[in-house]
Amino acid sequence: MADSRKTGMPPGTLPMLILRVLHSGALHGYAIAQRIHVLSSEVLAVEEGLLYPTLQRMLVKGWVKAEWGTSETGRKVRFYQLTPDGRKQLKQERSEYDRVSQAVQDVLRTA
Repeated sequence: MADSRKTGMPPGTLPMLILRVLHSGALHGYAIAQRIHVLSSEVLAVEEGLLYPTLQRMLVKGWVKAEWGTSETGRKVRFYQLTPDGRKQLKQERSEYDRVSQAVQDVLRTA
């Protein structure tokens, strides 16, 4: 597993972030990583060695589907798109993240 200090990402959040980014439309892998980086004000970094295995697991689970296409630079790439199961999973992931995040905040405020 990647060192969360290096990526800036809490462990286990990458699938949720990928699902959220794909909620806006299909993207290829590099564009997914760049979008997460930009939307996080350049705090979160997604490395290829973590991104593509995560996308593969998401394909197997049916959360995303992929089609081959051509990138803006003319390269052959896979475009990933959210499926209906992926939309349901995003909702569950966000709910669980909010629940755990609130619990951590409660401890930090009251301990």
